[in-house]
Amino acid sequence: MAKDKKQPRPKAETPKGFRDYFGQDVTERRDMLDRIAQVYHRHGFDPLETSAVETVEALGKFLPDVDRPNAGVFAWQEEAVPGGGTAGDWLALRYDLTAPLARVAAQYRNDLPSPYRRFAMGPVWRNEKPGPGRFRQFYQCDADTVGSASVAADAEICGMLADALEAVGIDRGDYLVRINNRKVLNGVLEAAEVREDQAEDVLRQIDKFDKVGRDGVLALLTTGRLDDSGARIDGVGLSEGQAAPVLAFLTSKGTDNAATLENLSAAVGGSAIGAEGVDELRQIAAMLAAMGVAEDRAVIDPAVVRGLGYYTGPVFEAELTFEILDDKGRKRQFGSVAGGGRYDGLVERFTGQKVPATGVSIGVDRLLAALRAKGLAGAQVAGPVVVTVMDRDRMSDYQAMAADLRAAGIRAEVYLGNPKNFGNQLKYADKRGAPVAIIQGGDEAERGVVQVKDLILGARIAAQASVEEWKSQPAQTEVARADLVAEVRRIIG
Repeated sequence: MAKDKKQPRPKAETPKGFRDYFGQDVTERRDMLDRIAQVYHRHGFDPLETSAVETVEALGKFLPDVDRPNAGVFAWQEEAVPGGGTAGDWLALRYDLTAPLARVAAQYRNDLPSPYRRFAMGPVWRNEKPGPGRFRQFYQCDADTVGSASVAADAEICGMLADALEAVGIDRGDYLVRINNRKVLNGVLEAAEVREDQAEDVLRQIDKFDKVGRDGVLALLTTGRLDDSGARIDGVGLSEGQAAPVLAFLTSKGTDNAATLENLSAAVGGSAIGAEGVDELRQIAAMLAAMGVAEDRAVIDPAVVRGLGYYTGPVFEAELTFEILDDKGRKRQFGSVAGGGRYDGLVERFTGQKVPATGVSIGVDRLLAALRAKGLAGAQVAGPVVVTVMDRDRMSDYQAMAADLRAAGIRAEVYLGNPKNFGNQLKYADKRGAPVAIIQGGDEAERGVVQVKDLILGARIAAQASVEEWKSQPAQTEVARADLVAEVRRIIG
């Protein structure tokens, strides 16, 4: 009789596009999000946690920022209801935190205050091809106001975003919240007499302004250009006269908000929707000034064009302006870490009625990377005090020491591995990043004392001291058992 084939062991590896987060990563992210949450809370926003799973119907058009409807999510169909004979609902992991908000705003519209101000933080999932720095699961941090058509809501979000960046440690001068308005661009397209079938192409070319500059965009709007490889890129087919208002819009940034708004007014010409957009930007600028948010923190900037295909009014992004070194050692600005704007059509899918909304999303991983680049995160976090075990039969005594330390607010643990080899216990403490090890053998117990070993000082002495200094054990102190907590607190500060 043939033997059953052995089942191959599963590979211990993280699925492609996903990653594991260990102690320090988790701690740093939590601390950063806690600081942001405090800012949002002070501004009157309430926390909201929604299910990680939504119905595909509720999610609607997937990933509104890409040209792949019905793609990009992890979805599955529930089994048929027993006796029903038909398959169940299609479900999917949420791809952002905004689509669930739209469902919540519709589902609980009779119970929630209006406007409803909420913030949410958590993982989202996108079924996309992974790449360097691009993962299928990542964290988002959102704040939104649903139910207010006033641009005061947009101004508040922008000011709150600036406050949040400073709360996590980004200094003034190292960031800028830049603000634009989709209505202004609509007015520019109207002034340029862009046909409806050309509008999407024009938006795509405008989005390349940062990369190719004024002349590059002019070529892309008109007859086309050659890319870096020499390949031909077709133009939209506008005349240079039609392209002129678009270029005026892109280059209308002035020395201050007043000059920028004046230039934008000229760019939209006689367009009513464009004039409305400029007036909204003027109101936002005035309100930010009244809130004490100066132009070195938040500024009107027509160069903000990303997301204009999705947003319906004001649009904004937070850019970090300090320089870092890229993978090739070249200096570059860190770039955008947050973006948002007004999206008045999202809740309408559920209710049939337009519900105004505005919000911002912070890229959690990018902001944390920025803090590390500035030396504001990434420092080695001290591990727990480790109480070593010299005698298995006295485990209760060791647990009591750890409990005393914890009661005093000091992180502590008892070594729970095999205590036979004391050297392994110290190696464990080193791997844990422990600042102190507590040692008490039978002799110390009889005398009512403990040995307190300063592991940080010990490591420094081992690297620098002479043999005689090392033998004198200056990093190890004997104290009364009753003084254990005070001695540990003295060492760790």
